[in-house]
Amino acid sequence: MRKDLRPFWLKQLYLRYRHWYTEYFLRPQCTRLGPHHTVMKPRHVKISGDNICIGRCFTAIAEPAARVEIGVWGREDGAGRIVIGDCVLMSPGSRISASDEVLVGDGTMFANGVYVTDCDWHSLYDRTQRDPRVAPVHIGRNVWLGDHATVLKGVTIGDNSVVAARAVVTRDVPANAVVAGNPAKVVKTLDPERGFVTRMDYFADPEALARFFEQVDRDVLAGNTLWRWLWSLLYPASRGRGGDYSG
Repeated sequence: MRKDLRPFWLKQLYLRYRHWYTEYFLRPQCTRLGPHHTVMKPRHVKISGDNICIGRCFTAIAEPAARVEIGVWGREDGAGRIVIGDCVLMSPGSRISASDEVLVGDGTMFANGVYVTDCDWHSLYDRTQRDPRVAPVHIGRNVWLGDHATVLKGVTIGDNSVVAARAVVTRDVPANAVVAGNPAKVVKTLDPERGFVTRMDYFADPEALARFFEQVDRDVLAGNTLWRWLWSLLYPASRGRGGDYSG
């Protein structure tokens, strides 16, 4: 990664702006949005519909071409719900669409491009009508949904399970299982006796974690000047080789 050339104070100002944007524009779209959220590039996060509850320490990473989308389109006004537990991660391009009910357990991770829905949205023979069957999706705690995995209606995924990249889940997944393929099938069983380190552990003390990262920024960005940062924007070649840093 290319070195972040922003002065410490400028990065802190940006982080405060990011938090303000989330509070001002995204919180009103939620029935509940828990504390200690981290929403990166919040302008590219779309939350719409009724009855959307999000727990504490929620992390969303959005990109201009890969928005994070959470939406309820109920069968009638005020119907349908999405409940997202604590410490959940949604990566770029991940989406949750609920007609009736989608529940996501604590510590679950959505990789890039994951799609979760509880409805086909159109019936096979009448493409103007929604499928009348109610088929909620329940995702357990500490589940890992791999790159571009798809979870379809009526599915329950047990705690600690892993859905492999590009897998399409059409039936229930037991706890502590790895599934892959289309349709997804169990390819491995995990040993819960070994224990899991989860995002709930990582965010056990969110205030201390925030202080730690603030000190890291203070140390890493020490010596950066506003002029050097502005010069790097006007003349990108002056940055030298390497990748870009993430805002």
